[in-house]
Amino acid sequence: MKIKLVNVETNEVIAEHVKGAYTFWSRFKGLMLTESMPENAALHISPCTAIHTFFMKYSIDILYLDKEKKIVGIEKDLEPGKVGKKWMNAKSVIELPAGTMDKTSTVMGQRVVLVD
Repeated sequence: MKIKLVNVETNEVIAEHVKGAYTFWSRFKGLMLTESMPENAALHISPCTAIHTFFMKYSIDILYLDKEKKIVGIEKDLEPGKVGKKWMNAKSVIELPAGTMDKTSTVMGQRVVLVD
């Protein structure tokens, strides 16, 4: 099943292929030890309030979402070996290829949905 990440406010597709990380082990592994993240891909990690990029080989963009999937935080181009910011009310995160946020009109306060 192909799951997309869509900005509710703009109807813009942010990512075409979203993978979910909803178990302890899939959340723990995340993107660690992967070589790259394909364009139009994303990883939704839930529950999750903060992330790191230890053991990663590339930078990522991150959306921090509250329980209604409203964007409460955005980080662009978080480099390998770093710890992401702690955002109030974050309940899940979407990890995206670096540069994705600059290619979309996504901003704080907008809501996103995962659709198939």
